[in-house]
Amino acid sequence: MRILLVEDEPDLGRAIKRTLNQHNYIVDWVLNGEEAWDYLEDTFLEYDLAIFDWLLPGLSGLELLQRLRYQNNPLPVLMLTAKDSMEDKVMGLDAGADDYLVKPFGMAELLARLRALQRRSPQLQPQTLKVGNLELDYGTNTVKCTETSGETKVIPLTSKEFQLLEYFMRHPNQILNREQLLERLWELGSQPMSNVVAAQMRLLRKKLSEYGCEHLIETVYGLGYRLVIS
Repeated sequence: MRILLVEDEPDLGRAIKRTLNQHNYIVDWVLNGEEAWDYLEDTFLEYDLAIFDWLLPGLSGLELLQRLRYQNNPLPVLMLTAKDSMEDKVMGLDAGADDYLVKPFGMAELLARLRALQRRSPQLQPQTLKVGNLELDYGTNTVKCTETSGETKVIPLTSKEFQLLEYFMRHPNQILNREQLLERLWELGSQPMSNVVAAQMRLLRKKLSEYGCEHLIETVYGLGYRLVIS
């Protein structure tokens, strides 16, 4: 899942990004509303969810939210704010926020609210994604493989392996090229090495093979990769 985080407090922004990365979220973090709006208008970026701080330099989180809803953009938005009065909460929710979290907050509560948004939002994937003999559980961040013998094994994946496999499972039998994978699964400004996709694919396929799910992802030479589900 890709998240746009708009938070101008560097320490808090880094802490949120680090926590979300540890739970397999891909996070683009920006410090102001204008830059966030540029990202949201970029047709090549597909966000599943956004986290807006209310008080931002320039374009505020509330104004950013109002722009989104004026364009009938249904992107789920969690607002972060130090404003804790009932009037402020009503204003944020009436502007189109899906949830509201008052600072200071614990990271466990933030993660719980994101999971709740995921369950409530029809445009987000369900808590469990099943494709062929693979089952991905967003609640526990685990992937299970059921072998032909009927035995089910939990596959220990790194965050990037989890993200890669999730993306293939959401696009079964489709050819996905290197540019698509870089664009969708690597954060903006991360500047990965030129061979990073091929290297991660080798690691993912090796691990799948070790746990009885070999030959699931094939290389389509000259085009990309495909998760083959019969």
